[in-house]
Amino acid sequence: MDTPAGHNAAQRADAAPITMTRIAVLGAGAFGTALAIQLARRGSATLLWGRDAAALGELGERRVNARYLPACRFPPELTTTADLDAAVGGAEHLLLAVPSHAFGTMLAELAPRLRRGQGIVCASKGLEPGSGRLAHQVFAAICDDSRPFAVVSGPTFAAELGLGLPTAVTVASRDLPFAETIALALHGDGFRAYTTDDVIGVELGGAAKNVLAIAVGIADGLGLGANTRAALITRGLNEIMRLATAMGARIETLMGLSGLGDMVLTCTDDRSRNRRFGLALGRGAEAAAAAAEIGTVEGLRAAPELLRLARQHGIEMPIGEQVAAVLAGRTAPVEALRTLADRPVKAETE
Repeated sequence: MDTPAGHNAAQRADAAPITMTRIAVLGAGAFGTALAIQLARRGSATLLWGRDAAALGELGERRVNARYLPACRFPPELTTTADLDAAVGGAEHLLLAVPSHAFGTMLAELAPRLRRGQGIVCASKGLEPGSGRLAHQVFAAICDDSRPFAVVSGPTFAAELGLGLPTAVTVASRDLPFAETIALALHGDGFRAYTTDDVIGVELGGAAKNVLAIAVGIADGLGLGANTRAALITRGLNEIMRLATAMGARIETLMGLSGLGDMVLTCTDDRSRNRRFGLALGRGAEAAAAAAEIGTVEGLRAAPELLRLARQHGIEMPIGEQVAAVLAGRTAPVEALRTLADRPVKAETE
């Protein structure tokens, strides 16, 4: 794979496993489990933490997360715990793989337990409900700014990652040595990790693509065809890039793994919860019922926050606006797509 925005920090670790510092993954859902498996597969002594002691005990005993990743066996280096103090105290760095709306709460719980120099890595893709803050802003409000912080994002389905199928992500941090440390821990065995200092671009790409996937799902649920799907992805990317650059991100980041790569995956594959949610809406389901059946749908919470950011920065996001209107019950899916189609002629670059 070619290097996306940033630089390839881990190319020297392609072959042999490396011995890393002890890492705790907080959040034993599908993605957290898959990341823990990859870290352990690469030689890091890895702790997987979750709140349910009985469930974590079962994971540790059976050596598999039967609920989320039944086909993905745990490497010997992976252990489980429901003891947060033990997880934090026994790790040099912490990787948080919790839903984005719980990221701030998790950080607040961790803050009094953190040691000097202990780094935080965010694997959540979303915006803080009620404020629209990105993960690094939530982190800065709760934790010491001098503490290492990074974000991991990219086109990743947990089941494929857990099985060791080829996957690539971007690790973003303003502290590039820390980004490289995390990239090196993940990189290898078919998994490629790249680094960048464009934290805003990586965070915004990961959050906004969920809203776009709902729009594409709605269109496909309505049976509007491949032309409509391609147009929505292209124009949606244009909206996201305009907002990202207004917020200080780089265009090339949005054209990389955490932008275009993640958008293509999330918008076009039915394993995407956001896409499936949009499909259900397009086929006539109520939003609450669809969300209850699918589970966590990050785009459901992100849509109004994305518009909040757009208004703050004076950016027009018509696709985002229509998704938010559908989710709020202000318009029907078919009317939302008609409104987008009836917009006046304008330059493609606008």
